Amino acid sequence: MSNSAFGFETQAIRTQTERTQFLEHSVPLYLTSSFVFEDAEDMRASFTEEKERNIYSRFSNPNTSEFVEKICQMEGAEDGYAFATGMAAVYSTFAALLESGDHIVSVGSVFGSTHTLFTKYFPKWNITTSYFDINKPETIESYIQPNTKILFAESPTNPAVDIIDLELLGQIAKKHNLILIIDNCFATPFLQNPIQYGADLVVHSATKLIDGQGRVLGGVTVGKADLIREIYLFSRNTGPALSPFNAWVLSKSLETLPIRVEKHCENAVKVAEFLESHPKVKQVKYPFLKSHPQYEIAKKQMRLGGNIVAFEIKGGIEAGRKFLDKIQLCSLSANLGDTRTIVTHPASTTHSKLSEEERLAVSITDGLVRVSVGLETVQDVINDLQQALE
Repeated sequence: MSNSAFGFETQAIRTQTERTQFLEHSVPLYLTSSFVFEDAEDMRASFTEEKERNIYSRFSNPNTSEFVEKICQMEGAEDGYAFATGMAAVYSTFAALLESGDHIVSVGSVFGSTHTLFTKYFPKWNITTSYFDINKPETIESYIQPNTKILFAESPTNPAVDIIDLELLGQIAKKHNLILIIDNCFATPFLQNPIQYGADLVVHSATKLIDGQGRVLGGVTVGKADLIREIYLFSRNTGPALSPFNAWVLSKSLETLPIRVEKHCENAVKVAEFLESHPKVKQVKYPFLKSHPQYEIAKKQMRLGGNIVAFEIKGGIEAGRKFLDKIQLCSLSANLGDTRTIVTHPASTTHSKLSEEERLAVSITDGLVRVSVGLETVQDVINDLQQALE
């Protein structure tokens, strides 16, 4: 494995599993369910963890370990574990650390499936959640109870692209002895490192920009070794492990993460500026536009603004639907962080099950459109958005 004295790009490219006797240049696929032992003693020592080695691919695999090692280096984390999906990472991270009677304080604007975990499934195990308004960070401490164990946030949020001050969250978590977990999926480790600001754990859906080409599903949690140990033991027994093939794909993807994300951001700024000047657009939210309410915070904690632009079409739900129907080049898909630009209208699709009141509480207005800006020639993307808006 690699040396942390190297730069981000070098680590992303040069962190590799040890070469085999074949001296391959690119890491091979380790498509095996299990690993063999030399003798009875080797087997005993391996199962008691006196030896660090691969036993079974649900626990670890050379491809998965390489992927996790890279993310740990990029995030400045002690250890990590990789999952089949981003939601497997979110669920297993919480489930491993929480007990019946515990309480979570979370930002109100969270991904739909995370919201469902907090409101439908965790209450079955007597785990409760209180949501705070991302635009009122001064209220966070008022939600903390004696049984609060975790402080959780996404930044930027999905789909409204709001930003929260990670340094403030780090201070609050430290003061109240809470575990701070940040979903860093929209920013990637290239744009933002929450551990620098006091996060104990960082979660990613690797399906998004980390893969970057809409091919495979994956998730990863990295952070403090003692917490990862709990998550590892839980996951080793419940089975949400990342497949070796997907780990291999994702580890290769990390080699190009910096150049891809930089280009995504460059395109996204141009798209955001175009939308901001369009008469049919009421408002645009992009972290690196000066008009973004948390622009200063974004500049402080993010290297660039990311690839997600949210904007409000004049004319509400109907205008949003019409806009989607007129799109020609961009894709209509539920994914994001792909090489291909994707547009979604949350109010009529991903968040249609929420009441209007619930949607507005998390900044999802009727005319909100989310654009995941891809790597196409940016003028082609702008032209498509323009003709759909006319």
